[in-house]
Amino acid sequence: MAKIKALNNGTKKDLILKNAAELFRRKGFRAAPVRELAESLGIEAPSLYNHIGSKAELLQHICFEVAEDFTRHMAEIAASKKTAAEKTEALIRFHIRKMYADFDKVYVSDNEWKQLPKKQAEDFLSQRRAYENELTGIIRQGMDKKLFIKMNPRITMLTILSAVRGLELRQKHKNEFSIQELEDNMVQHLLNGITK
Repeated sequence: MAKIKALNNGTKKDLILKNAAELFRRKGFRAAPVRELAESLGIEAPSLYNHIGSKAELLQHICFEVAEDFTRHMAEIAASKKTAAEKTEALIRFHIRKMYADFDKVYVSDNEWKQLPKKQAEDFLSQRRAYENELTGIIRQGMDKKLFIKMNPRITMLTILSAVRGLELRQKHKNEFSIQELEDNMVQHLLNGITK
């Protein structure tokens, strides 16, 4: 019987989650067959259940892994002595790097979280709201210190997150420019605008 070969610097579970995220992104969680996931790992479907409890468990791991990465990074940035503008820039850059480093997982987390069981979906949304509230607070602080133009901070937060989350739709263009160019341009557009 074939065995799952772990990633070079990861575990078998890391490989399972990576392949599951790619499959869920391509087919959607509901339409993604466990058999196809097992085939991508070179094993039989029943053998996969030696490593996982269920397909839903994989979705939970993916969504909460991504949410926890963003939450952890937000906590580090919020606790730093950076200005509100520097914090916002750091968060924008992190979103872009995360989208490019873990595209499938971020995509699944953004689009398939609704397939989580009710309690898990509520917990996931609670984490997302806390993140959005923290970013809104940073933006409000920047406005209070006259670093940002006075506007509705919640709309500003939604604009920033919509822009960086929208990168998933532009993944096919990722070879047209470097990540550094993308980061620099998006920071310029989102923090300074495009008018001269």
